[in-house]
Amino acid sequence: MSNSGMAFQQISEIRNQLRCLGARPAHEQRILRLWSQAKSQNSGSRPLESFMPAALRQALPELTDSLSNLLRLQSTHPAEDGSVRWLLALQDGQTVETVGLPRDGVCVSSQVGCAVGCVFCMTGKEGLIRQVGSAEIVAQVAFARLHRPVKKVVFMGMGEPAHNLDNVLEAIEVLGTVGNIGHKSLVFSTVGDSRVFERLPLGLVKPALALSLHSTRADLRAELLPRAPKMTPEELVEAAEIYAQQTGYPIQYQWTLLEGVNDTKEEIEGIVRLLKGKYALMNMIPYNSVDDLPFRRPSWERAAEIARTLHRQGILTKLRNSAGQDVEGGCGQLRARHLLAESSSNQRNLSKPLRTLVALEAPLHFVKAKPATFL
Repeated sequence: MSNSGMAFQQISEIRNQLRCLGARPAHEQRILRLWSQAKSQNSGSRPLESFMPAALRQALPELTDSLSNLLRLQSTHPAEDGSVRWLLALQDGQTVETVGLPRDGVCVSSQVGCAVGCVFCMTGKEGLIRQVGSAEIVAQVAFARLHRPVKKVVFMGMGEPAHNLDNVLEAIEVLGTVGNIGHKSLVFSTVGDSRVFERLPLGLVKPALALSLHSTRADLRAELLPRAPKMTPEELVEAAEIYAQQTGYPIQYQWTLLEGVNDTKEEIEGIVRLLKGKYALMNMIPYNSVDDLPFRRPSWERAAEIARTLHRQGILTKLRNSAGQDVEGGCGQLRARHLLAESSSNQRNLSKPLRTLVALEAPLHFVKAKPATFL
């Protein structure tokens, strides 16, 4: 933890501190812009003395130190596909995972743990520990920008963004304005919550929406996502389609393929029934098996055939490889392993490399009626 007297979790706390130091709106925006873009607060041709209040100028080194110490690098795990997973410690010692993705993307965490309890997800096993503040979310992007270009931010890391809506939307507003990320390149991923569909259209920055569907059957979806809001797949798609028409962005439907669970003919027919004619993109993500979880991934051939079948029936479908398969790539797995190591656990298979649980922004297969080809 920083020794600085300034401690922040929310963007609003940073703004309040700046105002106490005499900052005007232009000063606030400048400081947030340079920080979120990982640039020095001394950037620019004009000397600070020419436009910045003395109290603010004198506090700038301490402020910069406080912002830099919102996160602390615990470990780095690069992968052969160009992605890299960072385990980052927050000021209270809790850890989150942030992933640098191929093609200038970054995946950020919005919670420590998660309350949804998806039965195939490592993060959900520990439950919700605490919310990640809006400043801590933006700090993940700023950290990533120290190491690689960032032009896209996806909220697909640890946690359910809809359960931390105020912080996530505050971070999105900063990133989509002074953070210089295009609105369509900010992707809000959710299991579905009525509050999301109410509030996203009202924001200054309207992000793209990714909806974790995983099944077209309400009963099966409730088993897979036991603490997700009780909206049926039909209700979710209807609400998402309204947002798609409001923004002009297609909805990205996420579907983790589980062998013998949601890769059936019934589910394929259900997807066609729900998404035919909708402004939608289906992301098919073959699950990667994780020790101690009972699910298995279907063969690549089976996954490709499902995607081709959907594409032939008018559903735009992408079959995604998983980023970072050769490192602890699954959401929450790196944190789980770190916690086990800290407690000197002797649990079975601790020394084995952990594999990817869900796909992040990896090279795509655009699946057509012919064999899949790389884009």
